[in-house]
Amino acid sequence: MEKVRKILVHLSKESSVPQCARFVQSITGHFAGCQDDQVKVCCSLENNRFLLFGHENGKEGTEVPLKRASFCPFKFLSNTEAATLPADVVSSGVDVGVAVLLQSVNQKVLLTRRAANLRIFPNVWVPPGGHVELDERLLDAGLRELQEETGLKLDPEAVSSQLLGLWESVYPPMLSRGLPKRHHIVSYILVHSSLSHLQLQAALCPEPAEVSGCLWVDADQVRAIVSAVDGADDSVVLPGNASPTLCMSEVSPAGRLMEATLPLSVLCRRAPAEGEDWERVSTGTKFALELWLKTLKSQKAVSKE
Repeated sequence: MEKVRKILVHLSKESSVPQCARFVQSITGHFAGCQDDQVKVCCSLENNRFLLFGHENGKEGTEVPLKRASFCPFKFLSNTEAATLPADVVSSGVDVGVAVLLQSVNQKVLLTRRAANLRIFPNVWVPPGGHVELDERLLDAGLRELQEETGLKLDPEAVSSQLLGLWESVYPPMLSRGLPKRHHIVSYILVHSSLSHLQLQAALCPEPAEVSGCLWVDADQVRAIVSAVDGADDSVVLPGNASPTLCMSEVSPAGRLMEATLPLSVLCRRAPAEGEDWERVSTGTKFALELWLKTLKSQKAVSKE
């Protein structure tokens, strides 16, 4: 038996034996069909395999939304285009990532700007995250990445967490910007801290090779961010109740934090269809932030009962 070198996505539908997902197939499309971009699936991490299956499978797992962008390359990739992909790319399978939406006790979440020198999504705002390593739980992987990227060390036994949803991430994110080179399923985990964002901010010590900026966003700012739907062509109108600027921390090459301001309009940019990418919030992050807003709404409803 070949030794497992990394965790990959495996698919099972209608009680079939799980099979390793192919790089060129749409994971969302496997469950939702050709046109739908979101579906509910069950997932579990077992024996260094990330299993995705429908609820009719009968297997126990956590049911969460799985979504792809409306412009996901694997929704439109032709057989001719797929045949031109390098063999090492085609044989790489679908990787598993994890990202942590860290919520402070005063209901703000942490976003980080990816360093400019990174090959994938440079200068894009995302939650801290990365790959899941062998024999890790999703939460442990997320908290490890959180510590490696921001310096924040949280005890998994001292926080509450929930899996918000899964995002089918492809790079480049649309065919107009090139053929796919990377294919991931990213698990977004919401982690509740008992500390305020200022207390957490005081403990930040970002890794400059990974992170070039940090900021905390509240619900009003998040509503503005998610209103800029990637792939849509209507005008973006910022809500009047959201501040036009945000306080952020620039990360120097030496890792020092410097106070700065960032226009909210930068975070409301849409993914460009052509040319170089620009500073923006990733499409997958917008999906996760929408799910976060729903949890806040649920929390308020419970508190009123």
